[in-house]
Amino acid sequence: MTYRPPPVRPSTRIFRVLVASGRKRQAQAFALGIAMLCAAASANATPGTVAAKRAQAQQVLAQIQKIDDSLGAAVESYNLANVRLQKIESDQRENRVQLKLTRANLKIAQASLAARLVTAYTSTQDNSTLSVLLGATSLDDLLNRIEAVNSTSQQDASIVQQVTSFKAAIQRQRTELRQAHSAQQTIVAQKAAQKQRIESQLASRRQLLSSIKGQIAQMRAVEAAQQRQLAAEARSRLAGGVQVPVSGVGISASTPEGSTVAPPNVHGGVVGIAMRYLGVPYVWGGSSPSGFDCSGLVSYVFAQIGVSLPHSSYAQFGIGTPVSIGELQPGDLVFFTGASHVGIYIGGGQFIHAPHTGDVVKISSLSGYYSSNFAGARRV
Repeated sequence: MTYRPPPVRPSTRIFRVLVASGRKRQAQAFALGIAMLCAAASANATPGTVAAKRAQAQQVLAQIQKIDDSLGAAVESYNLANVRLQKIESDQRENRVQLKLTRANLKIAQASLAARLVTAYTSTQDNSTLSVLLGATSLDDLLNRIEAVNSTSQQDASIVQQVTSFKAAIQRQRTELRQAHSAQQTIVAQKAAQKQRIESQLASRRQLLSSIKGQIAQMRAVEAAQQRQLAAEARSRLAGGVQVPVSGVGISASTPEGSTVAPPNVHGGVVGIAMRYLGVPYVWGGSSPSGFDCSGLVSYVFAQIGVSLPHSSYAQFGIGTPVSIGELQPGDLVFFTGASHVGIYIGGGQFIHAPHTGDVVKISSLSGYYSSNFAGARRV
């Protein structure tokens, strides 16, 4: 017996039709709403508005670039003050040690002199010398008298010379300590002023950045992809030992007349070390893998191969031998914006550096901004 479904009543059929019709109308309304939203978004994002936003972002970025340049100089001035302060403190420690030793030597020499005076007093061989000595009114007068006496023995003269020399050395060391203390106070004040300036500029930078967060996020995503490509190319170049000549960077490759010819670079191995820290954030005053500033990165990387460099781009600029742009080799130091920024050349017209606040250790090309602000190169 064949099963037959029960007949559908007219009311049920009408209900299904109405439901289907309602769903269709809802779908049509939803589609229409989406279309209207898209149209509204399209209307709001007119070419003029997009261009205006881009122009605004470029203007803000230009302001940030100026702040970054100024920040770089301030940070490296702060670092240079630290280097000088460390030197002063080291000199002070050494001077205090020398002062202590000199005072001890003076006591020994004075004791020897006293012994010679006793000998002269108890001796009957040289009454004329004794009368001259006994006529002295002070120790300084006594020293002057002893020096003037022709009959004073060579041993006496040597003792007197030692006493005089030690006394002069003590006076000199005291003066140097006072001067060092004064210089120390000056540099500490400079550091405090530079730190305040840095923090003020950082606050301005953060405020500017907040106005274009969206654009910055997009730019960082694009640059991250570019950095991965650059790092891959650099590693391939290092593995193959290929040296690409510097060209097309907008800087004369000629060596100035009378300039020093740099010896071959023996520190090319720092390139591979520096690349380990790609992506490490910029931290002003930083000199460790938790955060670097430009000179901190350079000093840390070179320390890994036993080369000590001061944590200051200005101080680093005075080390080693000058190198022309056409003679650059991997491991050379490249400087920008009046030596307020430094990086390590890695070959192929590129260098690795810690650029500025808000950025990370990265690879950049010796072109555009960096070619126009190139300050020189040094081979350590």
